[in-house]
This record gives sequence, C-alpha cells and structure tokens, in this order.
Amino acid sequence: MPSRIRVLVVGCGHMGASHAKAYLRRSDAFEIVGLVSRTAPSRQALNRLLATSIREFDDYFVALAATKPDAVCISTYPDSHAVYVLAALESGADVFVEKPLAETIADCERIKATALRLGRKVVVGYILNVHPSWQRFVEIAQGLGRPLVMRMNLNQQSSGANWETHKRILGSLSPLVDCGVHYVDVMCRMTGARPMRVSAIGARLADDIARDQVNYGQLQVTFDDGSVGWYEVGWGPMMSETAFFIKDVVGPKGCVSMVPRYAGKSGNSADVEQHTKGESLRVHHAQLSTEGKFVHQDDVLDVSNEPDHDGLCLLEQEMFLGAIRGEQDMTGHLQGAIDSLRIVLAADRSWREGKTITL
Repeated sequence: MPSRIRVLVVGCGHMGASHAKAYLRRSDAFEIVGLVSRTAPSRQALNRLLATSIREFDDYFVALAATKPDAVCISTYPDSHAVYVLAALESGADVFVEKPLAETIADCERIKATALRLGRKVVVGYILNVHPSWQRFVEIAQGLGRPLVMRMNLNQQSSGANWETHKRILGSLSPLVDCGVHYVDVMCRMTGARPMRVSAIGARLADDIARDQVNYGQLQVTFDDGSVGWYEVGWGPMMSETAFFIKDVVGPKGCVSMVPRYAGKSGNSADVEQHTKGESLRVHHAQLSTEGKFVHQDDVLDVSNEPDHDGLCLLEQEMFLGAIRGEQDMTGHLQGAIDSLRIVLAADRSWREGKTITL
C-alpha cells in the first residue's frame, strides 16, 4: 500500500469541497490527484479554496484513466453514482460515495458484487454514522425498550441556489429517497429489527418542477418488533420554518429527543450546518412511584461541543482511510446502505401507487 493514498475528487460542490478539505487536512495519508466537475468555475473555485493547483477535468472517465487513483471520492448527483462507482472499482480503486449508493437496488447489488470480486472497499457517506451526538442518540434509544416510536423530519425552506440544487436532485430522486435514506438508516440501527412494510404520501407544491415530481413527502415504516417510525421532508421556497427539526424517539422506558438551541430557531433550514446539529439531548424516564409520580427528573445532556460539517466530513474520511487500511470494521456497512435504500425506494413507490408496500 502506498504511503499516501492518491484520490480523485469527483464533484466540486458543497460535499465535494468538504471532502477535499478533509483530504488536505490529512495530507500525511491522502494526496488529491484530480478534481472533476461538469463546469470549470466549480473546479477553479475549489482549487482557490484549497490554495492548490490540482489538475482539473471535465470528464470523469478521462480523469480516471489519466490519474490512475488509488481511491475515488464521488459527490455528484445520484443518477451518476452507480456508473461512476463501478468504473472506479474496475480500475482498481477503493470508493467513497455520497448517499444514496445508487438509484436502484439492482445497481447496488452490482456494486456490492463487484467490490467483493475485486476486493475493494466501498464506503457510503452516511454522515450521521460518525456524528458523536447522533451516536449517543442512537445508543440511548436502543435502551428504551421495545417497541420504539421514532419521529423525525428535515424540511428545508430553500431559495436561490439552494432551490436550484434541490430541483436538480428532483430530476434524479424524490426527497423521501435522497434525504430519507439517512434517517431510515438511523431507525434501522435503533431497532435492530427487520422492516416489514412502508407507506408514504407525497405532494407537488411547485409549478417549476416536473408534473411527476413531488417536493414534499412523508413515510411510515413498521418493523417486525412492533416499532414504528415516520419521516417527513419538504424542499422549496414555500416550506415552513416551523418545526423543521424533529428528532424524537419514544419507548416503554421513556423517550429521548434532540433539543437544538440554534438549529430550528435560526430561520435558515436550508443551511446544511443545521441539519446534523443536536446541541442537547433530553432524556425522559417513564418510571413512576407508588404515588404515581415520576421517580427521576429528565436528564439534559449537553452535546453542543460537536464537529461542524467539515469536521464530520473529516471523520468520514478517517473512516474511509481505516477501511482501506483494514483498520476499520465495516462489517455490514454496505448491506446496511442497501437495506435503508430499499425502504425509501419502497416508500417512493408507495406514494406513486397509492398503497402500502410489503418489504
């Protein structure tokens, strides 16, 4: 294994830039050998941001052949993920790819089979998996007994460039799939149970998106241990800033809630920095005394000293580095990414067909 992993950065937008900064911060372990994007301004802007003169490409396959990287970081729109990941694996590179892994389960299975055949690593960008306060959130939820009731949302009042980005994503995937896959993955980790069925609703709230697209959706999933969860998501200039940040889990022994002091009150739900902030966890204990009063007061855990978005991306790339070096246990990671995607794709089918989907 080379002393430094030569990585090709594909996609120079917000996520690609954060991952590139992480590689630069770990320059002892990574060397960026190329930047790939469809437009020159995004590549040039990233080179300026990094204060570098990294080689630029507008064609992924040309870049892959020219740089012969050890690893590829893919932060493009989802409709390119499967083709790009498979090409990288076949070239002999390990892959970090932003969620979702692909647009279809068939493509996910092809990626998994190819990675196994070639002995390459594929890490999917589930940023909440490396987030310290979210890890604590999941841990507490796992101790609340069964069944669990999981309530989560992430609505975004987007305008300008953020709304244009959302509209471009809508051309590939619905919000239920693109954002929902994060939170359904969290639900699966909280319960450790098998999802049984999913139903969903959707609404088209904008005239400037295609007639078969929806920019609002809600899904409900039922697990085989009796646990249930819902997730709500909406994108666009019409979305409400009220209650856009709900992260709440209830079990027989009590409940745990993320209670942000800033996120949810900032008036900027499209700001990616607000999407993962926990800031505090409120733990409620359900135990009652013989007089019918609560035995314990609620615990409020301060988790405000958490990484920012770039810090979380650095943690993701540390995980990728560990996976490449065989130091990070990735058992079940790829299958978990496929399983959570299977649920949200079924939810997408549910609202389109107007029926509950059995998994």
